[in-house]
Amino acid sequence: MPSTFATTFDTPTYKGAITIPLGLYINGQTRRPRRRWLYRNHVAATGKVITSVAAGTKADIDIAVQAAQKAYKTSWGLKVPGAERGRLMFKLADLMEKHIEQFAALDALANGKAFNTARDRDNKGGIAVMKYYAGWADKINGKVIETNDKKLSYTRHEPIGVVGQIIPWNIAPALATGNTVILKPSELTPLSALLFSTIVEEAGFPPGVINIVNGYGATAGQAISEHPIVGKVAFTGSTLTGRKIMEAAAKSNLKPVTLELGGKSPTVIFDDVDLDQAVKWAIHGIYFNHGQNCCAGSRIFVQEGVYDEFLKQFTKEALAIKVGDPFAGDTYQGPQVSEIQFNRIMGYIESGKTAGATVHLGGSRIGNEGYFIQPTIFTECQPHMKIVQEEIFGPVACLLKFKTEEEVIEQANNTTYGLAASVFTKDIDKAFRVAHALEAGNMWVLLTNSTPQINCANQAEINMPFGGFKQSGIGRELSEYALENYTNVKAVHVNLGMRL
Repeated sequence: MPSTFATTFDTPTYKGAITIPLGLYINGQTRRPRRRWLYRNHVAATGKVITSVAAGTKADIDIAVQAAQKAYKTSWGLKVPGAERGRLMFKLADLMEKHIEQFAALDALANGKAFNTARDRDNKGGIAVMKYYAGWADKINGKVIETNDKKLSYTRHEPIGVVGQIIPWNIAPALATGNTVILKPSELTPLSALLFSTIVEEAGFPPGVINIVNGYGATAGQAISEHPIVGKVAFTGSTLTGRKIMEAAAKSNLKPVTLELGGKSPTVIFDDVDLDQAVKWAIHGIYFNHGQNCCAGSRIFVQEGVYDEFLKQFTKEALAIKVGDPFAGDTYQGPQVSEIQFNRIMGYIESGKTAGATVHLGGSRIGNEGYFIQPTIFTECQPHMKIVQEEIFGPVACLLKFKTEEEVIEQANNTTYGLAASVFTKDIDKAFRVAHALEAGNMWVLLTNSTPQINCANQAEINMPFGGFKQSGIGRELSEYALENYTNVKAVHVNLGMRL
């Protein structure tokens, strides 16, 4: 196994050389896995192998947990003031910013995401989140609670200890609250996490505070979930895997979990909309990030009075989407992340055809190389169809016609998911009435021409909580709410004069 991966990019959007380690980052050092397992990482645009990456197993997780536990007890946690934790996190954010184009290039290479999107949205967003929680690090406060004049009663919000993060990026709340971290990135996109490991030490973090163990979910992820010393697990991914993590957490040490899972978000468009804006936001809602977005507005409900015109304009906009090389400056939709995901999406498209839905646009592969799929529109969809009920996680929109407000609320809520929703109307009373009736954790409000319109999509804010209802997850990411996931509340009672 090579110890490093080195490549040179000469593309329209990024030119430069990158060298990253390929091992496991544990206790401040890059090391080989105990069993020397490897897995291959692929270029999403071509399907060709990029390199082989070390794959950690239970033995490696055990070593990482030991390192994290030692760091928590000696050089992090309650041993380090919040202001110092914040200083290191700000330094880490600065280094992320310094290397932002390298991070974006690796994301575009392995994930297929357009380079400009990876740089300007994902990575800039990640940097902003790190800075936001760096500012919180010295503001983790308890309360003094009045009980009676013979007692002093107060609470402390203490770090949990070692936490497992089976997530793509956001370890900042865990660090800010004083926890040490075992991060397992996706086996499909480990390269940017490996680059991240090279700046952790430069930022000055003590060994063992941040550990990065690549590997498969069934081995490394399972080992984190069931480890008796890991005190909490966060996971981003499918609902099926989320269930397995909850089961492992319950059977081991009843560790708490936060889950950011799938979605089947409704986009509800009423007759009175600004149709041009509704179409543009709906396009962004489903086709952003090639449809590989947990919030994707994949069920588009259109009131019958504007359905035909909406479909006409929506089709025109979908045809104009530039699908192609992630490193091209004008690419909006790149390839799907992997062959498995490509085949899964194509399977859903076939399912829709078989069930009687009409492929109005797309539905086919683009080219013979890589994992490119045409932006796809299904019409004549019915609520019971698999393509309407299940998360596809790809560039596939299902259009459904409705008559009344009551009807669309019932249809939109007819799902096991509840992550996000959008409502398009100029009627402010209807906007808030429907928004409050929809069973989803996220609604986005936008003011256009001084007219309230709940009509934007995929517009999360760092200081607003993000999470879902029903089977879309447990707990909240982002904002002050996320900090609650990473502390234990201790109640302290001090006797000021009570005697027995």
